[in-house]
Amino acid sequence: MIKNFEDLAQRSTAGQTPTLVVAAAAELDILKAVSQAKKNQLVKVILIGNRQDIMKISESEKIELKDIQIINSEDVGAACEKAVEMVREGQADFIMKGLVDTSIFLKAVINKTHGLMAGGLLSSVMVLKISTYHKFLILSDGGMIISPDLEKKKGIIKNALDLAKILEINPIKVACLAAKEKVNPKMQATVDAQALKELGETGYFGEDVIVDGPMAMDLVVSKKAAKVKGYVSNVAGDADIILAPEIETGNAIIKIMTHLGNAQLAGVVMGARVPIVLTSRSDSFENKLNSIALGAYIATKGKSL
Repeated sequence: MIKNFEDLAQRSTAGQTPTLVVAAAAELDILKAVSQAKKNQLVKVILIGNRQDIMKISESEKIELKDIQIINSEDVGAACEKAVEMVREGQADFIMKGLVDTSIFLKAVINKTHGLMAGGLLSSVMVLKISTYHKFLILSDGGMIISPDLEKKKGIIKNALDLAKILEINPIKVACLAAKEKVNPKMQATVDAQALKELGETGYFGEDVIVDGPMAMDLVVSKKAAKVKGYVSNVAGDADIILAPEIETGNAIIKIMTHLGNAQLAGVVMGARVPIVLTSRSDSFENKLNSIALGAYIATKGKSL
């Protein structure tokens, strides 16, 4: 079981190392991160974007781009399409969004004839390591699906489970987040959580998966809070995955943990043919590097599952 980013970085350097392609790569922290990742774990990196801007940034900031291929594309949309094409043709194993609007990037990814869709749901999955919690927390979805219904929540859980399995978590404990632990018909998050828990009990998500909810955030992360409230659960205080009820809640948790709780994070989009590294412009160099390491590990380890 991988519990922190140090373990992940070590695992991602062992064995086969994948090729990363970056769309619209002319951005400082991304160039710093891919340069370091090239030294750490990637045999090959392909940058697609405005060559002049990429070289200007790298020369100004003394970023080493030796042995990194650069494909010139002055149009960000064309850069995204080219990056997707290279993945489809087997020239790259995973893809990263650079300095381009997410909508433009995803337009290339979800293209019905030339994209990377695998027939399922795309969802943002964040892996967080905060010093006050004893292992990774996987949170989804805080970046893509605005207000998922029950069917989409099933897909979100499935994608998060795929990632948890790659991180060798077993059993996998899923907490369905809500504002309270009692079902209230006026609070859809509690109704959906109960339905998902019941599905979990039937084995819908797999034998080694425990789904519980509805659960308030204190119960998710604190066994003490669960004891005080008399909430009996194998998931309480030991959750691996947090299912956010909607995007605002998921996004807020991520931003609070990183900006106030100094959490480390890595973010990928799951559900496509390959992992997609999709980071925020405000993410640090370190967190972009974590995201690349996570994408690299999924790209190699996921093939054997």
